[in-house]
Amino acid sequence: MITLDFGHQEFLAYEFLRIGRDNPSELSKFLWSGASAGILISLGQILLLIIFLLSGVLPYLLGQSQHAGLIDPELIRAAGIIVLLQSVSWLLCNSISGLLFRVLAPFGYFPRMAWWNLLTTVLSAVAPVVAVVMGAGLLTAGIVMTATSLLVAVPMYLDLLRLLRKEGIPYSKPSLKVGYKNFVRSLAISGKGLLENARQQGARLVLAPLSGAAGLAAFSTMRTGANVALQGLNTVINPLMPELMRFLHQRDQDRSEAAFGTLWFVLVALMAPAMVVLQAVMEPLYTLWTRGRVTFNPLLFATLSLSVLVYAVAQPAIAVVKGNNLLKAQLTLSAVAAVVVVGGIAALVPFMNILGAGIALLVAEVAAMVGYRVVAQRWLQSNGLLWPKHQFNIAMASVWIAAAAMGAMVVLPQAKWLILLGSSVLLAGNMWRYWHVLPDLATQHARRIASSLPGMKKLYAPTK
Repeated sequence: MITLDFGHQEFLAYEFLRIGRDNPSELSKFLWSGASAGILISLGQILLLIIFLLSGVLPYLLGQSQHAGLIDPELIRAAGIIVLLQSVSWLLCNSISGLLFRVLAPFGYFPRMAWWNLLTTVLSAVAPVVAVVMGAGLLTAGIVMTATSLLVAVPMYLDLLRLLRKEGIPYSKPSLKVGYKNFVRSLAISGKGLLENARQQGARLVLAPLSGAAGLAAFSTMRTGANVALQGLNTVINPLMPELMRFLHQRDQDRSEAAFGTLWFVLVALMAPAMVVLQAVMEPLYTLWTRGRVTFNPLLFATLSLSVLVYAVAQPAIAVVKGNNLLKAQLTLSAVAAVVVVGGIAALVPFMNILGAGIALLVAEVAAMVGYRVVAQRWLQSNGLLWPKHQFNIAMASVWIAAAAMGAMVVLPQAKWLILLGSSVLLAGNMWRYWHVLPDLATQHARRIASSLPGMKKLYAPTK
């Protein structure tokens, strides 16, 4: 239900980065025009939700059917009230604060905003648990969760408004024309969000009737490792985006390459070796985790891991396309990927079971990676910048080495430790090769980080 507002916020986030910190009046115009539009969007979402609840569809979405029987009407009523409360909470706690978070990102406040997000998430998750432990029912737990979000929002807004004053971003009269224009343009981001959701989560909806509950459970559990890796990757990408966009808009080739290099270094040095190690050790861990009730499929696990590596190698290109709000390209590539996933699952699962779903996801990631790279390379060239081909090729080499190693472990499981040893040597050699093509800015930054670690200061200390 919040797709429209979230897409609007994401669109404005990259507009704020495009405008930059040196133009506070333009930032103010976009911010407060966007805030007015955001309030109207959230009110419209609440109205749609009320119509949805009155339609009587909610019980069936919660599992009511002729076979499952009726769900307690009081439980349905409580669920409806909670969903409505969450929408109101979004309006009061997220619709405007989300824009304030994003407008402050060009000024270096991304870490501070992340801490506010963490605090809100933790308290909103813990509060209803405490309520249930103390004997509360579903409705009371939902009310407690909403109240907690509202309480946290008060000091958060005070802090955000103080930072706006500090950075000289004044209040300006909202422009309906600017707000409407940006909202219309943001619809492409909202559409892309729906397609991305269909690609990442909607696969389960297509998979469930084709493979049954057992197949869906196996697919979801084997995808857990890949999902954790994606979350880890995002912790590197999101903080880097404001700086990367500043370098791109300044046409700074060296610093842009350093930012790209940092993203690929995470893949080369951490993700690719980690995926190979996981492939070697996952089967006994998986059996222990699922208590032997879900059969481990090593080929599916390798396929899902490889799809994450392909997604990781595409990140610099995705950052260029997203950061510059190249809306047509984003929508087109997301649509292609979603069609490949849904169509691939429908075509392959009946013949290959859940492995077909993994193959469909991998093919979609490859298609998206190729498309994003082509679009990003064209944009860089048209703006006087170069795509770092050499770094990209070495990063791709890590993906190929990891793919070959995981495939060999599937075919020759008895030799997996020997394969792990050989692939580790190759990956380490490729990392060394990558390190020597990194821009000096990136290697200097890495040395500063390493020198701050315990026991490493003497190693990286300058010689007399």
